[in-house]
Amino acid sequence: MSNLKARFEQAVADSKTLPERPDNFTLLKLYALYKQATAGDVEGERPGMTDFVGRAKWDAWQGQQGKSAQAAMQEYVDLVESLR
Repeated sequence: MSNLKARFEQAVADSKTLPERPDNFTLLKLYALYKQATAGDVEGERPGMTDFVGRAKWDAWQGQQGKSAQAAMQEYVDLVESLR
Protein backbone atom coordinates (compact mmCIF):
# COMPACT_ATOMS: atom_id res chain seq x y z
CA MET A 1 0.00 0.00 0.00
CA SER A 2 2.76 2.47 0.86
CA ASN A 3 4.31 2.02 -2.60
CA LEU A 4 0.95 2.82 -4.22
CA LYS A 5 0.48 5.84 -1.95
CA ALA A 6 3.94 7.14 -2.88
CA ARG A 7 3.22 6.64 -6.60
CA PHE A 8 -0.14 8.37 -6.15
CA GLU A 9 1.46 11.37 -4.44
CA GLN A 10 4.05 11.56 -7.23
CA ALA A 11 1.28 11.40 -9.84
CA VAL A 12 -0.54 14.27 -8.08
CA ALA A 13 2.64 16.34 -8.31
CA ASP A 14 3.20 15.27 -11.93
CA SER A 15 -0.36 16.24 -12.86
CA LYS A 16 0.55 19.88 -12.21
CA THR A 17 3.41 19.79 -14.74
CA LEU A 18 1.87 17.95 -17.69
CA PRO A 19 3.16 18.99 -21.13
CA GLU A 20 -0.31 20.24 -22.11
CA ARG A 21 -3.54 20.93 -20.27
CA PRO A 22 -5.95 17.96 -20.44
CA ASP A 23 -9.47 18.43 -21.79
CA ASN A 24 -12.33 19.12 -19.37
CA PHE A 25 -13.54 15.50 -19.36
CA THR A 26 -10.07 14.29 -18.32
CA LEU A 27 -9.75 17.02 -15.69
CA LEU A 28 -13.08 15.94 -14.19
CA LYS A 29 -11.92 12.32 -14.17
CA LEU A 30 -8.69 13.31 -12.39
CA TYR A 31 -10.69 15.34 -9.87
CA ALA A 32 -13.14 12.51 -9.21
CA LEU A 33 -10.43 9.88 -8.81
CA TYR A 34 -8.45 12.16 -6.48
CA LYS A 35 -11.49 12.86 -4.31
CA GLN A 36 -12.47 9.18 -4.22
CA ALA A 37 -8.92 8.19 -3.26
CA THR A 38 -8.55 10.82 -0.54
CA ALA A 39 -12.08 11.35 0.81
CA GLY A 40 -14.13 8.28 -0.17
CA ASP A 41 -17.68 8.38 -1.51
CA VAL A 42 -19.26 11.75 -2.22
CA GLU A 43 -21.43 13.22 0.53
CA GLY A 44 -23.80 16.14 0.73
CA GLU A 45 -26.29 17.69 -1.61
CA ARG A 46 -25.83 17.85 -5.35
CA PRO A 47 -25.17 21.50 -6.31
CA GLY A 48 -27.98 23.40 -7.98
CA MET A 49 -28.53 23.91 -11.71
CA THR A 50 -26.84 27.31 -11.71
CA ASP A 51 -23.57 25.96 -10.26
CA PHE A 52 -22.33 24.32 -13.45
CA VAL A 53 -18.77 23.63 -12.28
CA GLY A 54 -19.75 22.37 -8.84
CA ARG A 55 -22.44 20.16 -10.33
CA ALA A 56 -20.06 18.68 -12.92
CA LYS A 57 -17.48 17.94 -10.21
CA TRP A 58 -20.10 16.39 -7.92
CA ASP A 59 -21.47 14.22 -10.76
CA ALA A 60 -17.97 13.05 -11.74
CA TRP A 61 -17.18 12.15 -8.12
CA GLN A 62 -20.55 10.43 -7.73
CA GLY A 63 -19.61 8.28 -10.74
CA GLN A 64 -16.77 6.79 -8.68
CA GLN A 65 -19.14 5.74 -5.86
CA GLY A 66 -18.12 2.49 -4.17
CA LYS A 67 -14.61 2.38 -5.65
CA SER A 68 -11.91 1.62 -3.07
CA ALA A 69 -9.25 4.21 -2.31
CA GLN A 70 -6.59 1.85 -3.66
CA ALA A 71 -8.41 1.33 -6.96
CA ALA A 72 -8.96 5.08 -7.34
CA MET A 73 -5.27 5.76 -6.61
CA GLN A 74 -4.16 3.20 -9.19
CA GLU A 75 -6.52 4.62 -11.85
CA TYR A 76 -5.26 8.14 -11.09
CA VAL A 77 -1.62 7.04 -11.45
CA ASP A 78 -2.40 5.23 -14.71
CA LEU A 79 -4.27 8.23 -16.13
CA VAL A 80 -1.51 10.71 -15.28
CA GLU A 81 1.10 8.39 -16.77
CA SER A 82 -0.93 8.17 -19.99
CA LEU A 83 -0.99 11.99 -20.21
CA ARG A 84 2.78 12.41 -19.88
